[in-house]
Amino acid sequence: MLKNKLQPKRRWLDLAPGDPVIVVAGKDKGKQGEVLRTLPDKHKIVVKGVNILKRHSKAGQRRGGVQVAQGGIVDFEAPLDYSNVMLVCPSCGRPTRTKHTVLESGARALVCRHCGEPYERVRKTEAQ
Repeated sequence: MLKNKLQPKRRWLDLAPGDPVIVVAGKDKGKQGEVLRTLPDKHKIVVKGVNILKRHSKAGQRRGGVQVAQGGIVDFEAPLDYSNVMLVCPSCGRPTRTKHTVLESGARALVCRHCGEPYERVRKTEAQ
């Protein structure tokens, strides 16, 4: 490994998959969706139903490790920059900046700047 080349600093993103967000800048400004996945090393996130791009694929080509038998136009969600979205508070329903605090129990949490409520992530369980 090269010692003279600086490694990019790992950035911790406050958003996690499943969080509701609203786009505040760009061509999809005003659209809401939920985070599908995060790319912390690139400082980007993928939001469901936002930043839809089209990819033209030939028949029989491999695209992203998946064998595409039929050719055509494939729609997919492209990553957005993390700075172009804001978390939507589940308590007040407004897009908000977040603040980091330590709760009485000692756990760290995100707090809404508008209503002051701690942000609780809703864990999705699969119904069987």
